Amino acid sequence: SVHDARVLIVDDLPANVELVERLLANEGFRCFRSVLRGEDVVPAFVEFEPDIVLLDLLMPGVDGYAVLESLARRIPRDVYLPIVALTADASLPARRRALALGAKDFVTKPFDLIELLMRIYCLLETRQLFLRLSKPGADGA
Repeated sequence: SVHDARVLIVDDLPANVELVERLLANEGFRCFRSVLRGEDVVPAFVEFEPDIVLLDLLMPGVDGYAVLESLARRIPRDVYLPIVALTADASLPARRRALALGAKDFVTKPFDLIELLMRIYCLLETRQLFLRLSKPGADGA
């Protein structure tokens, strides 16, 4: 089930993290972890093995763009693991840069919670299809 997916939330503002955690919990998601600093994302990613990452781009220190670059080196090219960029910067250059660095979707802040949830569901369904199809014997042979 999509609700078993592991969600990694990255945002430097605790209020934003709490909002997303509450949204996920109310929706029935059971497995999520949050990180407040860009420096802590890669260790959490390696340990937690998320199915989706919700990533704030504008953070002090190691920002979301640097995190995207680090994660891109750890996610094999043939693996579908969605990263959603969350940011108040809705400019075209920001969106293009995030997508070029590997983000699969882009949600601008302040975000509509229903829209964010729908995008999470959509990306997780695609991830689950990818995982199902990438299992040996999944091609029906």
